[in-house]
This record gives sequence, C-alpha cells and structure tokens, in this order.
Amino acid sequence: MDRGRGTDGTGDTGGTGDTNGTGGTGGTNGTNGTGGTGGTGGIGEGAGDTGGTGGIRGGARGAVFAPVERRARVDTVVRRIGDAIELGLLADGEQLPGESELAGRLGVSTVTLREALMALRQQGLVTTRRGRGGGSFVSRPRPPAEDRLLGRLRDWSSTELRDLGDHWAALSGTAARLAADRTEPHDLRRLRRTAEELADAGDAAARGRVYGRFHVELAAAAQSARLTRAQIALQTEVGALLCLVLGDDAYREEVADRHRAVVRAVQDGAPEPARTLAERCVEESAGRLAALRLTL
Repeated sequence: MDRGRGTDGTGDTGGTGDTNGTGGTGGTNGTNGTGGTGGTGGIGEGAGDTGGTGGIRGGARGAVFAPVERRARVDTVVRRIGDAIELGLLADGEQLPGESELAGRLGVSTVTLREALMALRQQGLVTTRRGRGGGSFVSRPRPPAEDRLLGRLRDWSSTELRDLGDHWAALSGTAARLAADRTEPHDLRRLRRTAEELADAGDAAARGRVYGRFHVELAAAAQSARLTRAQIALQTEVGALLCLVLGDDAYREEVADRHRAVVRAVQDGAPEPARTLAERCVEESAGRLAALRLTL
C-alpha cells in the first residue's frame, strides 16, 4: 500500500536550540522570510511555503539538522531531509549547507552525506549545480493527483485510520501541553505565523503543508527534538491526505481558528487547555478522513 513514509527513524539525539549558525538564527516557516537562498548556512527568519529560508538551527529546522542516530545513517539522513522537504520545512529552491558543514551538523561522514544526497537526487528532492554559486538545492515534488490520494486513503482500513488519529492526537496533545510550560517567544512567533499562513493558503496542497508544519512547530515549541522528528515523520504520512479535506474553505478557516486557540493557550501558559485544544483539532481532521474513507 502506498502510504508514504512511516514514523520510524526519527533520530535520538540533538536539541532544538536557538544558537547562532553560520547563516543566522533558527527561524522557520512563514511567507514573510527575508533574504535569498545563497550561502551555506540558512538565512534570516522564516521558511514558509513561498518565503525566504530560515537558519538551520532552532525550531523545527533545528530538529531536521540535528545529529542522526548511529544505525542506518544514510537511510536516516535521506528520510530526515526528504520529510522536511515534502512538508515544506525546507523551501523549494533553498540551498542546503555545504557538504562539510551539513555532515558536521548531522554527525555523519561526508561519504555518508554524499550517498544520502545522491539518493535524494534520484528521488527528485534535491538538485545539484556545479561551479560558482553551485551546491545542493531543494526541489519540492509536485503534490500527488487527487485520484492517487483517494487511492492511498482507500488503502487504509477504518481501524488503521483510527490508530493513526490516536497517534497524532497523542503527539500533538503532548506537544501542546509541554509547549505551554516551555515555549520561548520566538516559538510563539513561529506558531502565530504558521496559523495565519493557513488562513491565507490558496490551494489544498499548500494548506496541507501548512497544517502539518503547525503541528511540527508545536512540537518544536515543546523543546523536544524527539517529539519534533516524530511529528515530522507523521505529517509526511498524513499531510498529503489532508489535502482531500482542506479544499473546503470553511473547514480551512475552522482549522485556522483552532490553531489560533492552541497558540493562545500556549501563550497563556495553560497546559491542559492547550492539550485539549490540540487533540480536538487533530481528532476532527482524522474523523473527516475516516468519514471520507467510508464513501470510497
């Protein structure tokens, strides 16, 4: 069955700290990013669907570029970077850090990194340019056609969809609860920005990416690299399917309102309300997918 990537291989080390990298501090998502895609570090704050790219440290992007676990390192790097590209955490056309720097941040050898980049090129997720101004650049794939997404959803049983919803609710609810206790001002800015991006996203594919990024940023606001990487892996599994229900403008706005409510609860330092709101948001979305599945 074609279900995208699973939730394994999420890594076990590294933090989501906000220290300075070579290209600026670790901002993520948002359409109002600044700067271009050049350089080897990341640039400015904001790495949204269409905006500039954020620094590679801090927030969800910090988890993407944290050291990988020791086993199956090539596969883990491929999955980590590929998931981030598909989710939009790494912007289309963004230049990745140079090989030596990126290998160092991921805690792998340059040989391992080159093998991973080769696999990403074969998947069409990275392109490499030679010469001056060259390097490895993100190449976001086109979203799957609706009939393919419906076929993917059809492959899921009702029990599997319920289990997926339970897993998602557990991750997002826990992240929201912890974020209410641990979040930093820059995390709140990213959450607010992503919530507003969803309200402005035009097509279903963009909405699905922004929806998923909100829950990834929520995990990053919990200051948990493990939760963040687990949420990234989960969103690459469910995010594309959300396109099937987010084409409805009224529901898109309802989800945006739910996300804003989660942000307010996190900002107010209210762990249990934040958890409840995040869980309800996820459960509603999973329920819509399950209802659509029954019509196929």
